[in-house]
Amino acid sequence: MNTAFESNPLIDRLPAHLKQFIKPQNYEEYTPINQAVWRYVMRKNVDYLSKVAHESYLEGLQKTGIDIESIPSMYGMNRILKEIGWAAVAVDGFIPPNAFMEFQAYNVLVIASDIRQLEHIEYTPAPDIIHEGAGHAPIIANPEYAEYLRRFGEIGCKAISSARDYEMYEAIRLLSILKEAEDTPEEEIKAAEDRVDYLQNNMGELSEMARIRNLHWWTVEYGLIGTVEDPKIYGAGLLSSIGESAWCMTDAVKKIPYTIEAADQSFDITKPQPQLYVTPDFAHLSMVLEEFANKMALRTGGLSGIKKLIDSKALGTIELSTGLQISGVFTHVLEDEGKPVYIQTTGKTALAYREKELVGHGTAYHAEGFGSPIGKLKGINLAIEDMSPRDLSAYDIYEGEQVTLEFEGNIKVTGEIITGTRNIQGKILLIKFKNCTVTQGDTVLFQPEWGIYDMAVGKKVIASFSGPADVTSFDMVNHVPSTQTIKQKKSPEREELENLYKNVRLIREGKPAEITLKEAFGAVSGNHPNDWLLSVEILELAHQNHNDDLSLKVKNHLENVKQHRPEVAHLIDNGINLILEKEHASS
Repeated sequence: MNTAFESNPLIDRLPAHLKQFIKPQNYEEYTPINQAVWRYVMRKNVDYLSKVAHESYLEGLQKTGIDIESIPSMYGMNRILKEIGWAAVAVDGFIPPNAFMEFQAYNVLVIASDIRQLEHIEYTPAPDIIHEGAGHAPIIANPEYAEYLRRFGEIGCKAISSARDYEMYEAIRLLSILKEAEDTPEEEIKAAEDRVDYLQNNMGELSEMARIRNLHWWTVEYGLIGTVEDPKIYGAGLLSSIGESAWCMTDAVKKIPYTIEAADQSFDITKPQPQLYVTPDFAHLSMVLEEFANKMALRTGGLSGIKKLIDSKALGTIELSTGLQISGVFTHVLEDEGKPVYIQTTGKTALAYREKELVGHGTAYHAEGFGSPIGKLKGINLAIEDMSPRDLSAYDIYEGEQVTLEFEGNIKVTGEIITGTRNIQGKILLIKFKNCTVTQGDTVLFQPEWGIYDMAVGKKVIASFSGPADVTSFDMVNHVPSTQTIKQKKSPEREELENLYKNVRLIREGKPAEITLKEAFGAVSGNHPNDWLLSVEILELAHQNHNDDLSLKVKNHLENVKQHRPEVAHLIDNGINLILEKEHASS
């Protein structure tokens, strides 16, 4: 694992399974064209968003140290974010949804450190530093919103996924990488789009994770705030897209009051959104989140919660009414009258209490799985966990006794009690047996030859959630994405163009440059006729210097580019308008 990244106390306390996603920012890898793309988008955004974004946005840009002129350094951002109790880390593109949300629970903002290509300056399906840094970071300067984000992470990372969710994550990651990469063959993009399309239409019943991701999308990424008639933007996807931030304000995009029903509205990451949700204020977001959480297995438990974990085929946890937590891959549940009466995990399992692994009950001890009855003894209204020492003695639940415990659902446990494990309040969490047989009718669930039997104590399952109770119980440093982001290709032509961008930047900053502005324009117009952004930058400087002759030549050249490349005409016009607006503002 590469740990060569700037750290701070908030990042230091992250568990190892999250740190595995962090990578160094490698600031020196940003090219002069990357810097020009950042500057163009930020100048356009700040100009436009000052009119349509939530008031926290512009205040937050200043508070989080995000500069319009240059791509932000994580180190600089962290120094400033620390003052509002947050931190930022760089990652490679999309990371799994559970991990993304768990970072938020630790007050850490995940930032994809790559930046979109000039060809995708308006919008990219791939997460990039414009989206994350200029979209997410400014709004977290608002304390009410920051708490919503943290709480969302805390609840969201416990949401149970389906096996299909992970397929969808991998498919979207691949599509975003192929779309952002240079020269990807059309058939490859088409195949990746078809895969995403197929999965989107064949997800079956939406999992908790799919539904909470919908809520995340319609708030954190694409949220509007205010009234349906006069909304403002706060979602990072809109704040970072110069195309969609304008499009979303038109009547072509339907505006809907934000409610829990947004959890059932899926989204297509590759297209502009046909409808958006408007929250009256940030407090309403938290109310809807709590309403959703109240329906999650995290809070409802029961038979349905266990079944969700079994369907997920992934590491999860159930918590019993005694507080005992069982973490592993759940494979079977026996039920009686709609209630679970016996649960079974397969493979490494750990037992915990209050998120702390019980001594002697880690994955080395429970390497083959764990099974236990759940519920009350048959015909006895008093659950084992509620029995006093006298009650326990009356029912022969006592060290050294040979006992047969018959549970509801026809589950029988027969063996000799060795000892019990209690919590700090004195409730029994576990009973350890030797020479033990566990059956349901004629089915044997455990036999003496398998060794010591640890029986969980709990009359019901009060919670089921994704991941382990104690994150140190399992080795989760094992995520290997099937795809890596593709870096831009190097070529002599590209390097020459980068060098021209670099020199124009030096001229703007008043630093010594290798060539004049006029020479830079001659080279870009002669050798790189398809490039438009550098000519816009040259026009800006010629305009500032009152070099009318050069300004006229650049304008004529840009008119030619617009004729040859009509798809960038509006971007050129936007750039020219920014220059003229700045002139009017300063005159």
